[in-house]
Amino acid sequence: MIPIGHIGIQRKTIPYVTYGLISVNVLVFLYELYLGGSLFFTDNIDVTVFFLQWGLIPSELTGGPEITEWRFLVREGRNIGILNADVASPISTWGTAFTSMFLHGGWLHLLGNMLYLWVFGGNIEDRFGHLIFLLFYLGTGLAAVWTHTALNMESQIPLVGASGAIAGVTGAYIVLFPFSRIRTLIFFLFIMAVDMPAILVLGFWFILQLFQGLGQFGAWDAGVAYWAHVGGFVAGILCGLIYKLIHREPLMPERTRPWGRRNPWDNFPPDYR
Repeated sequence: MIPIGHIGIQRKTIPYVTYGLISVNVLVFLYELYLGGSLFFTDNIDVTVFFLQWGLIPSELTGGPEITEWRFLVREGRNIGILNADVASPISTWGTAFTSMFLHGGWLHLLGNMLYLWVFGGNIEDRFGHLIFLLFYLGTGLAAVWTHTALNMESQIPLVGASGAIAGVTGAYIVLFPFSRIRTLIFFLFIMAVDMPAILVLGFWFILQLFQGLGQFGAWDAGVAYWAHVGGFVAGILCGLIYKLIHREPLMPERTRPWGRRNPWDNFPPDYR
C-alpha cells in the first residue's frame, strides 16, 4: 500500500516547514548524485565516504572510538589494491545524529520518504505550528536514532535517511487524524486507488515494520533500519497524545465513523430520530 494523498482535511496554514524539509532532502541528494557522478552511486567511494562522515555511526554514539579511516578495495584493470580514505567527520557525533536525517541511499529511498512527508507532514504542521513541528520532527528523528543505536551498539555501518523522523510524523497522524481518508495505491494483480482510513493504512505499516524488525535479530547487516522506524513511530504517538492532553481533546474522535463520515442524523435533535 502506497499513500498518495489525503481527503477531506482543510489546512489553515501553508506548511512551510514541510516544504523546506523536502527541499533540503532533495538538495542533499542532488549533491550525492554529483559526488557519485551518475544517477546510480551505490558503490561509489566518494559517496560512501560522505555517508561515513555525515551519517550516524552507532558505535561512535555509544562511546566507541571515532572512525577516521576506511579501507576500500579498488580495481584497475586486473590489479586490485587497497585505498585508505579519510572518513573523519568534521562535526561531532551528536551533530551527525541530525545530519543523517537528510541523507538517502538511492532514488527509491528518497522518493518513498518524501512522499510520506508530503502526504502526512502538512496536516501535523498545521496542528502543531511551524516551530513546534520542526522541533517535533527533529525530536522523533533522534528517538529513531537512539532506538536503532540501542539495538546495534557496536555497528559501524552509517545510519542514513529521514524515515525515522517521518515515522514520527505518521505516529502523530494516527493519533490526531485516525479516521481521515487516505488515497492509497494497492498493488494486487493490478494497481487501483482506494480511500482507506489512516488508522488502517498506518497501522498496517507499523505492524509490518515491527515484524520485519523482529526478523532482523541475529542478522549482521539487514540493510533497512526497521527499529528506527518503530522508535520514531512510537515517539510520534506519544507526542500526539501529549498534544491532545494539553489541548484537552478527546483521545478518540466522537461520533466519527471508520471512513471519516458523520451520520447525517447527528445534526438533528433526538426527537427527530
